[in-house]
Amino acid sequence: MEPTSSPHPEEAPQEPSRRAGAVHGCSTRDPRYLKAAAAVLVLGLTIPWSVNELQRRMGPPDLSALQTASTFALDRNGVLLRAFAAPDGRWRLPAKAEEVDPKFFTLLKAYEDKRYENHSGVDVRALARALWQYATHGRALSGASTLTMQAARLLEPRAPHTLAAKLKQIYRAKQLEARFSKKQIFEIYLALAPYGGNVEGLRAASLAYFGKEPRRLSTGEAALLVALPQAPEARRPDHAPARAQAARDRVIDRALAAHVITAEDARRAKAEPPPLKRKDFPNLAAQVTDQLVKAHPDRRVLRLAYDARLQKSLEELARRKCERLGPKLTTAIIVIDNHNGHVLAHVGGADYFSKDRAGALDMARALRSPGSTLKPFIYATAFAEGLAHPETLLDDSPARYGLWRPVNFDDTFHGTVTARKALQFSLNLPAAQLLNAVGPARLLARLRSAGLHLKLPKDSDVGLAIGLGGVGARLIDLTRAYAAFARDGVAPDLIENLDDPPKAENRRLTEPASAWQIADILRGAPPPDNGAAGRIAFKTGTSYGYRDALAIGFDRAHTIGVWVGRADNGPVPGLIGRQVAAPILFDAFARLGGANEPVPRPENVLQARNSADLPPPLRHLRHGAKTMAATHANPLKIFFPPEGARIDLGLSQGRDKSDLTLKAQGGAPPFTWTVNGAPIQQAAARHEARWTPDGAGFARVSVIDANGASDSVLVRLE
Repeated sequence: MEPTSSPHPEEAPQEPSRRAGAVHGCSTRDPRYLKAAAAVLVLGLTIPWSVNELQRRMGPPDLSALQTASTFALDRNGVLLRAFAAPDGRWRLPAKAEEVDPKFFTLLKAYEDKRYENHSGVDVRALARALWQYATHGRALSGASTLTMQAARLLEPRAPHTLAAKLKQIYRAKQLEARFSKKQIFEIYLALAPYGGNVEGLRAASLAYFGKEPRRLSTGEAALLVALPQAPEARRPDHAPARAQAARDRVIDRALAAHVITAEDARRAKAEPPPLKRKDFPNLAAQVTDQLVKAHPDRRVLRLAYDARLQKSLEELARRKCERLGPKLTTAIIVIDNHNGHVLAHVGGADYFSKDRAGALDMARALRSPGSTLKPFIYATAFAEGLAHPETLLDDSPARYGLWRPVNFDDTFHGTVTARKALQFSLNLPAAQLLNAVGPARLLARLRSAGLHLKLPKDSDVGLAIGLGGVGARLIDLTRAYAAFARDGVAPDLIENLDDPPKAENRRLTEPASAWQIADILRGAPPPDNGAAGRIAFKTGTSYGYRDALAIGFDRAHTIGVWVGRADNGPVPGLIGRQVAAPILFDAFARLGGANEPVPRPENVLQARNSADLPPPLRHLRHGAKTMAATHANPLKIFFPPEGARIDLGLSQGRDKSDLTLKAQGGAPPFTWTVNGAPIQQAAARHEARWTPDGAGFARVSVIDANGASDSVLVRLE
């Protein structure tokens, strides 16, 4: 493309003499003058006819070049996460005018087209001057190409420097001015201007040469980006820094002469060294964007819910930690905003470019053993169904369930412990007892209905071992399920791609009371060496054979899940969740920032300092209670309301609160009734109870008899 008032790209301008009655030594009677005047006259008569002829023959401008931009992903604030080369191998990133530092436009107009705002595509004065110089000297000493003409030239294949090509360019410029605003024409130039190699467009150039968006450019940076498109290959700063610097300085001198910058601005701009090599384009969330580009091949812009700053910070954390842990190890990290389900960061692996760590695989979506991270769901189910309370006493002693004999991680037993302590220290025997009371099939069904996709081993039955990691799960699903503990028991629908329509699939995992009880227990879990006690609620997990280490934690605002292991599922001695994954979890929360507020306690939660404060059926988990209830001649069962019933009490219409009668049959008195984990009356001999709901919604109604047998139903009140 041609400059408006500069000579050959690498030559300094030579001002013609301006003596009266002479042009470069030509008298008005000189034959050369007469020839020049005749040429200008012929061209002046020819151009209007040629433009009219072009208008008759040519159609509208071809804008297809604007559609061949790079595919790129943006974060929630419009920050670039990752870009892909266009199909032709070029980096071409469009930019809006308001996304570019104003000083770039100031320098560009001062150097290329100072009357840009006042002409309609063609600068008649500059064109006349160029024609006169061509006629008198046989070559152009200054160009007449406006920014609009350059934009027109960029839209169509390069043409030779002929009169016909110039006329076509003039006509196209007129078309652009008639169709687009000055700002839009600027944006065409910003998108397509060449900057050397396979870099096109100002945004791509700013990222390639300065490693930053063009929002805030120094005067020297802006001047270099103005100079490059005139001779992009000859002036590439990574190939010819001296030429690049000289071209930049000419732009600065022109701007100083036009009084658009000060002498001090010019001095500082010239003191800036040119970049000596190109920088890498951002490559954040690479595993996810790989999948999205394949899933949406027609989308050029991917708008994600991530926070680029946090994503970059956690990718650096994952890479640094795994370099210390050893070869072939990788890690995945998921961060969820509990309020809206937005995924703020998704680290699929420790190093995208590492073959040893299989960095291109998204391990956050890989099926792995969850270890002990399913235990909180066992306890939550038991609490919600009235089988236990955080202060219920459990036995941590040897037990056998058929052929399976669980043991604790440290091969020791602790005797009688509260459910709170058993979960905080991740004891296996109490968890197996509770799961036996709840029923593994029932737990699995509840988890799946809440959106936690679990895969059983091939040809395997649903057994108690699922509670200790004998099932496949994905980190992203586990993290989503843990977010339910901070959301009154409802798991959010995760949002990663902001362009996808919301699904509104929030699913209840447990009741508000039991969700808070789990949060309260896990906030008291002993932290790793780099963490402070009581800061976040968290649980760790270690799979059989030391193949997976996990840690998932949450506070009121956020939930974070961490997995560490080998992508090939190889064992790693010493790969323990508490020692490996938990420190990464606490570091991730530190990088996230915030006050780590605890989950607020809902109303009507049964509070107890110890087991003695509990109703008798909740003080101990009765051995064999579920079996006893199942084989009893008259087993305990809730007769009314039935499972899944919709009960109209007029609550949705704002009527006065009405009592709901609860009825059971069978079992051994006295009976204790709970709703959403909170007792509604003292133990009584009758099979009936009355309860006054505080509002419409779902309610978990449970009953426990004297033998510890229980039944539970979920109903909807309207």
